[in-house]
Amino acid sequence: MTNLVLIQARMGSSRLPGKVLKDLHGRPVLGWVVRAAKAVPGVDRVAVATSDGAGDDAIAEWCANEGVSCHRGSENDVLDRFAVAVRAEQATAVMRLTADCPFLDPKVCGDVLALLLRSDAEYTCNVDPPTWPDGLDCEAMTATALLAAADEASEPFDREHVTAFIRANRHRFVAGNVTCPVPDLQDRHWTLDTQGDYEFILLVAEHLDDDGPPSYLDVLDASDRYAAVNGRATGPLSGKGPWDRKLESREAHYDASQALFKRAGKVIPLASQTFSKSHIQYPQGQAPLFLSHGRGGRVWDVDGNEFVDMVGGLLPIVLGYNDPDVDGAIRQQLNRGITFSLACELETELAERLVEIIPCAEMVRFGKNGSDATSAAIRIARAATGRDHVAVCGYHGWQDWYIGSTTRNKGVPKATRAMTHPFPFNDLDALHALFREHDGGIAAVIMEPMNVAEPDDGYFEDVRKLAHDKGALFIFDEIITGFRYALGGAQELFGVTPDLATFGKAMGNGMPVSAVVGRADLMAEMEEIFFSSTFGGEALSLAAAIATIDKMRREPVIETLWRSGSTLKEGVEKRIGEHGLADSLSVCGKPPWTLLAIGDHPEAGKDAIRTLFIGEMLNAGILIQGSHNLSYAHEDHDLAAVLAGYDRALARIAEEIKRGDVDRRLGDTIIRPVFSVR
Repeated sequence: MTNLVLIQARMGSSRLPGKVLKDLHGRPVLGWVVRAAKAVPGVDRVAVATSDGAGDDAIAEWCANEGVSCHRGSENDVLDRFAVAVRAEQATAVMRLTADCPFLDPKVCGDVLALLLRSDAEYTCNVDPPTWPDGLDCEAMTATALLAAADEASEPFDREHVTAFIRANRHRFVAGNVTCPVPDLQDRHWTLDTQGDYEFILLVAEHLDDDGPPSYLDVLDASDRYAAVNGRATGPLSGKGPWDRKLESREAHYDASQALFKRAGKVIPLASQTFSKSHIQYPQGQAPLFLSHGRGGRVWDVDGNEFVDMVGGLLPIVLGYNDPDVDGAIRQQLNRGITFSLACELETELAERLVEIIPCAEMVRFGKNGSDATSAAIRIARAATGRDHVAVCGYHGWQDWYIGSTTRNKGVPKATRAMTHPFPFNDLDALHALFREHDGGIAAVIMEPMNVAEPDDGYFEDVRKLAHDKGALFIFDEIITGFRYALGGAQELFGVTPDLATFGKAMGNGMPVSAVVGRADLMAEMEEIFFSSTFGGEALSLAAAIATIDKMRREPVIETLWRSGSTLKEGVEKRIGEHGLADSLSVCGKPPWTLLAIGDHPEAGKDAIRTLFIGEMLNAGILIQGSHNLSYAHEDHDLAAVLAGYDRALARIAEEIKRGDVDRRLGDTIIRPVFSVR
């Protein structure tokens, strides 16, 4: 077995030419990296991989003078350059380092290598998710994995970025990550990209011993003195990252998704746990059906295809995948325990936060999903009023009391269905009619405060007054609007306080947690009615929710959702007009959560148009179902990719409408809605 370190080096940096051979206290930057590489535990050989261009002759010359093996190859096909070196060195495992990271810590690199060698992993790193300072990056992989990537990767992006193919194909290559034990270091910047970085690194190096490679703790102590010299040393990095593929260059295939679909279908009805995440919501054979991982605002499927994610797990992902604060809180709590035999303090801590930020919240109880919370609110209302009937406006979950009022009512007793009564949004007369029809029998009016339509002026106040005048409770279902429209939900945004409210989805950035909150006298009914769950106080989700809320209070999360949403809304509306589709398409909703409203056209029904839309957006690298489920992690280039996808999709829709008879031509491939409530 031969464990090889390959240091990727080049002179041609556009921002700081020649950076890798710049002097750093008597030794070139590349010399610092080579010294660290040689000190990595478990490493047998160290080599440099550079291009065969004349501009990199200086690197080869330095290597020759220092007795360091140097392998040269294509400037753009870096993956092939690495493959040639691996074969020449007869390596069985290879660690990739870059020559612009002079403060690499051999021990950290050794941990990454040990994880590769002592587990079933084929790829290990300390950057996915990022928890270490930028500049300590290292990746290790089996030679078999790297050579497979070199043989199979065809896209220019995958040839230029050595490990992109392996990282994208998480379903195929077993991966592992070494996490930093010190929190909140991921925004530190210790790598050499600009002249400002160089000046910062020079200052830090003055305080490091010259008797060997520094540890990251040595660098951390020294860098704290000079954080102000380089603004990126303490602030979050922004802009396009190296792992954000140019989606327009991709060639998607779904072979692994189709194979897994057949396998899952044998043991899982619908091959999915959720209707809206299943194959019935996407074009047959032309869509991803299973995802392997997510990062920021993007996801990867089991075939390695990358997408900007506009679904967001059906809205829970409000901060982004792999959010360091939430994931760190989960890891910290994991070391303490998950579910306990008695209540834990996290329950109180989270409840106190909700009482502080939600106008109607005086007391709180937790569930695991939105249906838990809405069902609890209805049970409270029935207990408090002694009535059975409920007026509903929106979508409120899968439990019998609500779903029986929709077309998905199979299995729901008729007696249960008879107690739930839908009414249209903004139609106060319809609600009056329900109260007249069921005089003295309605326990509550529960409604989503915002979806596709704006509330009329005074509408919520009128609904609340009507409910109270008739002895019923007024309930906001804020499963979607909570932690998205405002920190305190739509009730904060609109200035209307309900009796009870339900929250979920974005509350834990993907962890299963929900809450019913409200007036103390009503919540006291919880002491008598039976709302009890083994996992209601599950600690990982509570820790995640606390971290999510704390980040929202600390950073401009909500403001970013409004700003990004406005960019998308305006951009989509502009493109709809440019493609002459304003008669059939529009964008509705407030910026943090907008939806593409699709209407029938004389040449195409709305379901046919939606099918074309989803298919073309997928072809453009955008995973979407029609709503824009934004997260804090979506960058400007993600939004640009979505708008570029719209250009492509709308052009196709306009073209197909021009051809005519779209429904007949699409036939059985048309995607039909699970059911309609909005």
